[in-house]
Amino acid sequence: MYTHDDLAALQSRSLKLQGWIRQQTFSPGLEKKLRRFSSWEVAELIFRINQSTFRGKLAADPSLPSGEVELDGRQRWFSLEEINELRRRLRVGKRSLMPHRPVGKRPVRAAVANFKGGAGKSTVALHFAHAAALDGYRVLAVDFDPQATLSHSMGLTDVAEEHTVWGIMARDLIHETERMNRGPVGAESGAALPQRHMPAAITGLGLGDLRIGDFIKPTSWPTIDCVPSCANAAFVEFASAQYRHLNPDWSFFAAVSRYLDQIPDESYDLILFDCPPAIGYQSMNAVFAADVLYVPSGPGYWEYDSTTSFIGQLSEALEDLSAGFDGTLPAGKIALPKAFCEVRFLLTRYEPGNELHRAMQDAFRKVWGEHVTQNPVEMTRAVEQSGRFLNSVYEMDYREMTRETWRRARSTFDRAYEEFRETLHAAWATMEDEQ
Repeated sequence: MYTHDDLAALQSRSLKLQGWIRQQTFSPGLEKKLRRFSSWEVAELIFRINQSTFRGKLAADPSLPSGEVELDGRQRWFSLEEINELRRRLRVGKRSLMPHRPVGKRPVRAAVANFKGGAGKSTVALHFAHAAALDGYRVLAVDFDPQATLSHSMGLTDVAEEHTVWGIMARDLIHETERMNRGPVGAESGAALPQRHMPAAITGLGLGDLRIGDFIKPTSWPTIDCVPSCANAAFVEFASAQYRHLNPDWSFFAAVSRYLDQIPDESYDLILFDCPPAIGYQSMNAVFAADVLYVPSGPGYWEYDSTTSFIGQLSEALEDLSAGFDGTLPAGKIALPKAFCEVRFLLTRYEPGNELHRAMQDAFRKVWGEHVTQNPVEMTRAVEQSGRFLNSVYEMDYREMTRETWRRARSTFDRAYEEFRETLHAAWATMEDEQ
């Protein structure tokens, strides 16, 4: 028989070996570091210009970052900071290398969600974040999943639960309760509305005093920040049910959206959510705050069936929220009834030579039409290896394998990201039309 004491002993054993495990995936100093990028990558894969053109630009202006030269002198290697400076200063013909970003608009918020485990949500979120950063965008990743795969992949392993989405929700409960208690008196009687009291077990944690930036952690990528998660944040589902009992009028599903509303619009270009494999308090916060919903799915029948159930249950949950809070939700950047700028389905772990996978791709398109992306994420050896070592293919050095293997893995995410970027641009246009 195994009790909670036995489970605690197993966790203790794991914690003792955690340092060794990190050394297998991160640098020896337990700190994940972003590699440099070769001049070939910068020219052809990032800036999409000819290598000779790139070399000519560098030679013509000695003040431009020149990177570091290999010992054999054949290749220059650039940091992401240097790449972004080059992006700001270089022009090719009359074309700027800066990415499209409407002036004065807030960041697009995109949720990667499906309640089927193993659908590739964290893998997709990680690669989209890294691809967007290489594209010149500033990214805030929000990890809603207590499994914390995205956080660990970003190099964030020492995370306190109060600095996760749970902390954001508890902080919001305190602030919203205080706001309601300061609200107007009853219209007819002139009497004050009933006061809602928070127990010291919640207010005494100091969460109400946390600042916006206390939840945001830098990563090894200079233009990617992250609101991380951790295993101890798993109890948020239980805690949130208790919080709703303490204040039934608390619009729990809008907590993260209200938090994001307080971040200056110019701080980021993209806010990307990695959701847990369930419909619950955390995932509802993610989908409510999102402008774009991306739904990854494996190419099998059971994945299709689960994705269909996910869409149906999500529809019912959003309908219930609209019925329960319509007209009572404080104005913000997201309103009720909840509407997405776009919903896209992305096939993952796809094998072009697999007849079943091709048949399921046709089935997805027959059911959901233009909502299915044109480019699935293919399963390659490099993609599989990136997941095992908590790296994206963009972080992997192509010299550690054949260049063709690496390019094939990168190209599948490049194509998927390009469609994702088009979706972001369309969302910006929609938000522009609404103003």
